[in-house]
Amino acid sequence: MPRTYKPLKQQTFSFGEYEIVPIRDEDKFKIMQWRNEQMYHLRQNEPLTEEKQEAYFKNVVAKLFEQEKPEQLLFSFLRNGECIGYGGLVHINWEEKNAELSFIMNTKLEAEEFEKNWLTFISLIKNVAFNELNFNYIFVYAYDLRPHLYPVLEKGGFQFAKRLKNEVILEGKPTDVVIHILKNPRK
Repeated sequence: MPRTYKPLKQQTFSFGEYEIVPIRDEDKFKIMQWRNEQMYHLRQNEPLTEEKQEAYFKNVVAKLFEQEKPEQLLFSFLRNGECIGYGGLVHINWEEKNAELSFIMNTKLEAEEFEKNWLTFISLIKNVAFNELNFNYIFVYAYDLRPHLYPVLEKGGFQFAKRLKNEVILEGKPTDVVIHILKNPRK
């Protein structure tokens, strides 16, 4: 039985061969692998282990489905039923009606399908954020390590909002954070 998020009437969002569904337990080890491979751009300090991932899904993810206003809504990103990424709305501010967009894909797909998968995920998550939840905006908070991400975000409707100079220290070096915002077009 698929899990459901209480604040959403609709749980599955589709576009052609792609869909997002509430995060599936069966995808947790793929997600762990991708997160470990892509730690350099994530807010993750050490590699995940199977034990840590099991605990996270049991103690954090499972509880998201019991809450009226969870702090995150995570989705498995599927192509023809196969998980090729995951992401969602995180750091949700229910009072101000905004959230951070988070998304990572299968590392092997980044070279050839980075733009296509990002744009498809953005179009699907916009349905969640704006049509289902009527949020004011969503934003991307990104370490300035992947400049190829910004044109894709802008193609997906995001606008550059600000650059936080030397905001974080990564591998001993001050690193900027770049923030892009996508406003609800109906507001």
